[in-house]
Amino acid sequence: MKSAVETLNPTRVRLTVEVPFEELKPSLDAAYKKINQQVTVPGFRKGKIPARVIDQRFGRGAVLEEAVNDALPKLYQSAVQEGELNPLGQPEVDITELKDNETLTFTAEVDVRPEIEIPDYSGIEVTVDATEVSEEEVDKAVEQLRERFATTTVVERAAAEGDVVKIDLEARVDGEVLADGVAEGVDYTIGSGRMLEGIDEAVTGLEAGGTATFTTELKGGSAAGREAEVTVTVQSVSARELPEPDDDFAQLASEFDTFGELRDDSRRRLLEQKKYEQATEAQEKVLDALLELVEVPMPQKLLEDEVETRKHNLVNHQLGQLGMDLDGYLQMQDKTAEEFDAELKEQAEKGIRTQFVLDEIAKREKLNVSQEELTEHLMRRAQSSGMSPDQFAKAVVEGGQVPMLVGEVSRGKALATVVESVTVTDTNGERVDLEDEESAGETVQAQSGDEQAPAEGEQKAGS
Repeated sequence: MKSAVETLNPTRVRLTVEVPFEELKPSLDAAYKKINQQVTVPGFRKGKIPARVIDQRFGRGAVLEEAVNDALPKLYQSAVQEGELNPLGQPEVDITELKDNETLTFTAEVDVRPEIEIPDYSGIEVTVDATEVSEEEVDKAVEQLRERFATTTVVERAAAEGDVVKIDLEARVDGEVLADGVAEGVDYTIGSGRMLEGIDEAVTGLEAGGTATFTTELKGGSAAGREAEVTVTVQSVSARELPEPDDDFAQLASEFDTFGELRDDSRRRLLEQKKYEQATEAQEKVLDALLELVEVPMPQKLLEDEVETRKHNLVNHQLGQLGMDLDGYLQMQDKTAEEFDAELKEQAEKGIRTQFVLDEIAKREKLNVSQEELTEHLMRRAQSSGMSPDQFAKAVVEGGQVPMLVGEVSRGKALATVVESVTVTDTNGERVDLEDEESAGETVQAQSGDEQAPAEGEQKAGS
């Protein structure tokens, strides 16, 4: 077999492959055997029909077609290996010549990973928020904890901000009650902002048995994004009482004996959260700065496929679970279809560039993924997907997506390597020494768009 590679552009090549006919013999034998099992010829036992009879009765062309279809994948893979190519996606194959008992010639066009030069990135400098915790933030955290332990008492008075009302709701669009627009016995804290816009004004001042009607835009359900007339009826009004911020509360709400110890623990938790957010911010900014330094040719077919995959997952999975269609989503986001498509393309392009660049760094730095690292990443992915680790692992293996997870871990390590090499300072001018936070891999996936359920993931740029 002879093969030649023609570079069409930095991300696409054409393979021309010429195969001597004798190399097709195993596939020809397999074709005759397969046809033998499928047809019946009077005078011959099934499976014992001579090749010349099959040629006469069914045509040599049918045999050749079966043989070529069997041989092409293996011949293509051999040509890819011979050309030392890194193909992306499926090739477009064209048989240019097939001479019986002489030669088979075909071409295969396919996207390939572009050659990427990684410049010196040690000069990157980024600034991130400082990890300072104010007393006001500690107060707010403690207040939120007190809210969790609040008690309620039914009162015979008009509802006011902070009260908990038990309400019935009925939503109408164009005068018709929605099938999913009726709810009864819903508890709602006035002023929490956790329900429909306008509901706070509607229920404030109502006593038990009181009814009010208001107009609002629905955020979910079958009529998401549409204006509805909502009738709310108050079943009861309850006053909320927060526990006193003292040692008794500390013992009730935590493992600490004193309120002072509880506050110190709240401050510590806030500081840990800010350090995590600081690490994530640093990774995002370093990644953006790195991408600015590297020129990455974009395979157009791969980009088109990635955009289509992202759109499919959004419409059929994320929005579908919310009972919303794309038109409703665009209306809620106040975007046109053109703006949405442009944004999706930009995100997809950045995701592909991120994968290419970090994969190249991982290759250059010889970053390997251990079984322990893969297991830890799988556990985090399982948690974020809502599946048990065993369920997630089974789905990953059955979907053939272990290489995808390995790529995610590898890119996370590559990003961590870059972050360790650059200068990160906080808004106070202090040098930030970032440890290898777990958020590194999550940042990479957020940029590349790979964070999805195993059944839906597709190996593309990361394959």
